Amino acid sequence: MNRNFFGWKALGMLGLIFFLQQGQLAAQKVYAVTSPEGTTVLTLRAEGGKLSYQLSFKRREITDRSVLDITVDGTSLSTAKVTGYDKPVLHHESFASPIGEQDSLHSNYRQAKLYLKTNNGSQVRLDVRVMDSCVAFRYAVSVTDTALHRLRELTTFSFPSSPLIYQYNQESVFTPMRVDTFSTITDLPVTLLTNGSYCQLGEAANLNYTKAELARGVNGSTLAVAFPRDTVVLFRKMIETPWRTLSVASSPIALAHCRTLNLKLAEPPVPGDLSWIRPGKLIRAQLNTRSGLDCIDFAVKHHFQYIMFDAGWYGAEFRSSSDPCQVIPAIDMPKVIVYGKERNIGVILYVNYVGLKSKLDTILPLYKQWGVAGLKFGFVDGLTQAGLSWLSQAIQKVQQYGFVLDIHDNYKPTGLSRTYPALLTQEGIRGDENSPDAFHNTTLPFTRFLAGAADFTYCFPNAKNSFSKNIKVSKAQQLALSVIYYSPLQAIFWYGQPNDYTNDEEIAFYDYVPTTWNESHYLAGDIGKGIAVARRKGDTWYLGCAAGPEDWETMLDLSFLRRGSTYIATIYEDGDNQSVNKRTVKLTGSDKLPVKLSAKGGQAIIFRPGTHE
Repeated sequence: MNRNFFGWKALGMLGLIFFLQQGQLAAQKVYAVTSPEGTTVLTLRAEGGKLSYQLSFKRREITDRSVLDITVDGTSLSTAKVTGYDKPVLHHESFASPIGEQDSLHSNYRQAKLYLKTNNGSQVRLDVRVMDSCVAFRYAVSVTDTALHRLRELTTFSFPSSPLIYQYNQESVFTPMRVDTFSTITDLPVTLLTNGSYCQLGEAANLNYTKAELARGVNGSTLAVAFPRDTVVLFRKMIETPWRTLSVASSPIALAHCRTLNLKLAEPPVPGDLSWIRPGKLIRAQLNTRSGLDCIDFAVKHHFQYIMFDAGWYGAEFRSSSDPCQVIPAIDMPKVIVYGKERNIGVILYVNYVGLKSKLDTILPLYKQWGVAGLKFGFVDGLTQAGLSWLSQAIQKVQQYGFVLDIHDNYKPTGLSRTYPALLTQEGIRGDENSPDAFHNTTLPFTRFLAGAADFTYCFPNAKNSFSKNIKVSKAQQLALSVIYYSPLQAIFWYGQPNDYTNDEEIAFYDYVPTTWNESHYLAGDIGKGIAVARRKGDTWYLGCAAGPEDWETMLDLSFLRRGSTYIATIYEDGDNQSVNKRTVKLTGSDKLPVKLSAKGGQAIIFRPGTHE
């Protein structure tokens, strides 16, 4: 018998084995994916014509069986057949984070993939990643034709009992409520308390999808993905949905572990030199040349990196007749830009969505010629598929031209700052422009800030203006928030004019505080009650503590400080008559630091090694 016969026989046996394996996979109904250390288990089920998942953490059920489903042109996964399953594979990933809260990020997870085929011929892949205390999943859909197809998402998050959620929309206040009383929608990310566990539901890597929010599901313990603006998502050939994420912790402060999850799930940047991207602090100029020059002098004196001309520098921002290529007569833009360049201060320009939509490809090379350092996008459409798809392309173009970027108004981060590092920050937050109170300030670190950086547009009183309309907390809390809140680009003195700030002793903290970090620790806190965060830049540590609407106290472990070293701690704290007091003490890593704050108060501390001012 010749060798070819044996060769074909072997191939036939392999084919039979493959066929049997695929048949077994198709018949299999339960798939369990466990995190690297075994603390977190995501169980997928394909039973009774329904695909579902269930999450457990440290042997406790966090969710009930929740729906995994989409429809493509009206056909759901309920009639789909499982055609394959890639068993869980362990992954270890690390990458540098030079403009982040720490030098590098590490992602350890197991990934599995489930393949399905719907009755109308669509191929669907469910990607699952399970980390210790976090899970993420997304749908990938492909079709054979080039027609326009319609996708709806029917994902749910069901819990054993009605969870307490911190409901909000875009830049609104937070309203704690039970899902069984829920009659509106809430933004992602959303933080909730269920059966003693704290969870956050989020979204990562939204490039060309619509904005998803959460509505009440079929009962009072279920939240369902909803499209508030688009009825469907449109695609040709194939689409990957954003990642849906669920993070779990035993305490509110422990939820901080998920604050970099979006970055870990986003695509890495295209290789190339990104060293030109400069984080920093900015002051906003009035709409005239003199103010621009004064702001540059102020920036130099106080170690800022940028000034910004906001809405109005090219005319009324919402009018199509206003041209972002033309500067109003009151501003000698070339003079201001050159003056700034001579002093290493960049100029950032605001452009409204009306101007961006019509002239983005014109203004980018023009602003490069002018010597502009960055852009701020205003009133973009961060709510629809068309708006978010346009925005992703715009972010990419801005980076390609060498500008840093800040996106304002309703846009929220989904990790794209990893893919496009020039996107330093975004708003999507109720900052000082909107007069937040102490409850809001001490809720943000446990909610919106877990999705990524945010531009809080800080105000701070001066001799001429208390900004009482905007500031509802103490001066020391305003200082402390610049440490607590992460944003590589920080807008400081939002409504203030530089020559009015004669209170140098009070604002000295802003001179020193960086906007990016080598190391961060979330030390203590509770939602809406108080928060303490420590961050390191070089060999200097910064600590921010803030109280909610009631007095707050805690004891902080200083073991994050370098062992064997003594630090001079300069403490900025609230004094009498709405003042800021400054004092110094010596501390080491073996010490405990008592923190006792009055309602709405704060404390900001700089730890310098050895003897320093």
